[in-house]
Amino acid sequence: MANTAEMFSQQCFGSDDQVPTVDYSLLFSDDQNERAKSLEHLGKACQEFGFFYLINGVEESVVEAALKGVSDFFELTNQDERSEYLKKNSRDRIRWGLRSHAGENREYLKIVAHPEYHCPAKPASFRDAIGEYFKGMHEVELGLAKAISRTMGHEETYIEKEFKLEAGFDVSAMNLYPPSFQSKGSIGVPDHTDPGFFVSLIQDVNGGLQILSHKGKWVTVSIPRNAIFINLGDHLEILSNGKYKSHVHQVVLDDNQVKRISVATLHGPSLDTFVAPAPGFVDESRPPAYGGMTYKQSLELNGSDEIDVQSSLSELRIPLPV
Repeated sequence: MANTAEMFSQQCFGSDDQVPTVDYSLLFSDDQNERAKSLEHLGKACQEFGFFYLINGVEESVVEAALKGVSDFFELTNQDERSEYLKKNSRDRIRWGLRSHAGENREYLKIVAHPEYHCPAKPASFRDAIGEYFKGMHEVELGLAKAISRTMGHEETYIEKEFKLEAGFDVSAMNLYPPSFQSKGSIGVPDHTDPGFFVSLIQDVNGGLQILSHKGKWVTVSIPRNAIFINLGDHLEILSNGKYKSHVHQVVLDDNQVKRISVATLHGPSLDTFVAPAPGFVDESRPPAYGGMTYKQSLELNGSDEIDVQSSLSELRIPLPV
C-alpha cells in the first residue's frame, strides 16, 4: 500500500494545467522517509512549476478572519477616510489607491507587515484579524525557507541567513476588485513578476489570477478553500541563478460576477540584503545570469518607492553574449 507521501505525489502532479499542492505539515513530518519524499515534491514544484498551493500552513479560521477583516476595511470606512492613506512620500508604510482604467481596475491598501507591522487603526476588527494572519504567515515563511533550502542542497538555515528573513521586508497588498460589469476593462492588474522570496495569496472568491507557466501557457489559478497560493519571487530566482523561476502573472476580471477581495503578501529579504547569484549556483557552464544589488536598491531601481514593491528583474538580467 502506498504511504502518505507517495499518494501525495500521485495527487500533486498531473498535467501542465494543474497547479501542484504542497502539504506544509508533511515537510516537517516525524517520519524521516515521509519528510524526505515531501521535500522532493516541494523541490519539483519549485523547479518545474515555480508556484503551488500550500495546505496545512496558516489555520483556515485565521485566513477567513483576515479576509473578513479586509472586507470590513473597505465596507466600514468611506472613501474620504481611506484617502488619508494616499501617497504622502517615498517612506510611506501605509498607502491606499484607486485604479479604474483599461489597464488596471482595483482599489487597494498596501501596508508594510514586517519587520514592523503598520496598519490603519480602524476598523479594529481589521487590524487584529490581518495582524494575526501576518503572524502566522511569517512562521510559514520561515518554515518554507528551511524546506526550500533543503531542496536546493543546503542546510535548512541557508535562505533565512542569505535573505536575513528575521528582518525581512514584507509588504501586503489588499485588493478589492469590481465585478466585470463595473470595471473599465478586463484587466485587474497587468502582467508582472514580483520581487522577494515568494508571494502568498488568499482570496474570498475564486478566479481572476492567471500565471504564465514554464511552457508559455496561461494557467488559471483556482485556490482550494483550505489553501494559500505561493508564487516564487524574483530574488529567489536571482539567488539560485535561475534554477527556481519567478513567474509572470496577471489578474483578469472577465468572469467576475461579484466583487472579489484578495490579500497578496510579498515576503522579501531585509532591505539591506545584497542579493546576487550564489556561488553554489554558478560555474563555467552556468555563469551569473543576474547582477547584484541590495533589496532596497532593486525596489527603487525604476523610480518606485519601497512600498510599491515593483519588480526590476528584467533590468538585473545580464544579457547573453552574442
